[in-house]
Amino acid sequence: MKIEHQIPYKAREAFKPFHNRTQRWACLVAHRRAGKTIAAIADMLRAALSNKTPRSQYAYISPYRSQAKTIAWEYLKYLASTTAVEKNESDLYVQLVNGARIRLFGADNADAMRGLGFDGVYLDEYGDFKPSVFGNVIRPALSDKQGWCVFGGTPKGKNQFWNIYNTAQKIPSEWFCLNLPASVSKLLPEGELEAAKAQLSPDQYMQEYECSFEAAILGAYYGTEMREATEQGRVTRVHYDNNVPVHTAFDLGYRDDTAVWFYQVIRDEVHIIDYYAVSGANIDEIAANILSRPYNFGKHHLPHDARAKTLAAAGKSVIEQLAVHFGINSLAIVPDLSVQDGIQAVRKVLPQCWFDADKCSEGIEALRQYQREYDEDKKAFRQTPRHDWCSHPADAFRMLSIAWRSEPRVRQPDAAKPLMVGEQNTATLNDVWAQANQPKRGRI
Repeated sequence: MKIEHQIPYKAREAFKPFHNRTQRWACLVAHRRAGKTIAAIADMLRAALSNKTPRSQYAYISPYRSQAKTIAWEYLKYLASTTAVEKNESDLYVQLVNGARIRLFGADNADAMRGLGFDGVYLDEYGDFKPSVFGNVIRPALSDKQGWCVFGGTPKGKNQFWNIYNTAQKIPSEWFCLNLPASVSKLLPEGELEAAKAQLSPDQYMQEYECSFEAAILGAYYGTEMREATEQGRVTRVHYDNNVPVHTAFDLGYRDDTAVWFYQVIRDEVHIIDYYAVSGANIDEIAANILSRPYNFGKHHLPHDARAKTLAAAGKSVIEQLAVHFGINSLAIVPDLSVQDGIQAVRKVLPQCWFDADKCSEGIEALRQYQREYDEDKKAFRQTPRHDWCSHPADAFRMLSIAWRSEPRVRQPDAAKPLMVGEQNTATLNDVWAQANQPKRGRI
């Protein structure tokens, strides 16, 4: 006997291609107030009710759990009002009549999803996710059930959401891709769009309403500098020079993330060859990971509060704990500058930086997205940075930008010039001395 379940949802014309897709992977780019959240919840609810597998499980994931609760929970309860047998307010899930479960999560606590298997997930505002969350947690959770995934959101610069959008466009056989700028969707009145265009900056309007990935990230501290680094080819493959010491710059999180940049100073260039971030690790684990890398280390630069002693560490400071692994002479405390002075130092050093695109990908993305807090009451950006997953990588880079000038400059040797007779000779006196100092060959 076939049972039909009614969902109180009528799809907007612009979203019908999304609901009718057949590909496992999907990218949904939509302007503000287009209705992508309710469309995503309805799409997931239909899939869950159609699934005949026992105890199927679906997840709606926002950058923050509180955000998922605020934005999606009421929609989920409403759309599932006729098909849910249980609604759990504390764990944010609904149990449906066929045993399927839909649950809300936050990418800020990705560990809550470890060990779970999903038949389908929707990643809302994927551009605000910490980049490692999908690869480390979400993608493995889809494998055993071969679950589907939708990456949704509004553009926020050329971040990991932009990478997904590019991939989706290139492989239409595997990816569904829908881009809904306001001028195309026709979901908002023309008068409203004209009013928004008059009240917002061009970048704001293009990003929020026309789904432009080219618009600058609003309030980003290093948006211009990081864009220039990419355009100038300084985000590339940066090789480790084993003749030059590798220095590190730390931001130590006592309850959350720790971030470490690895860099070499060659002449007036800063070669950033590696990056490491971890959450919840102790000092011994952090030190072991760093020492496991095949580098000739120089100085390890720590923030000023590394001198503070804690009861949890038996009265020892961070610098004392790290000295056991690195040696006290290799540790240095970075001068205590204000956050704003540190930000200015970063802006000055970024034009001299070369980043390894692969090893530093997550750190690079953090620098691109590091931005000021937005004051909803004053409708303006504050001077203080927003605290999110970008904070620790950005704080560690402030340590680097303050510390790097203290390192001795390593001059790469000039290529030896041949001594020639005639006008074509360009050898200097140094080249003559170099030739004179070469070992002489005698007769045997």
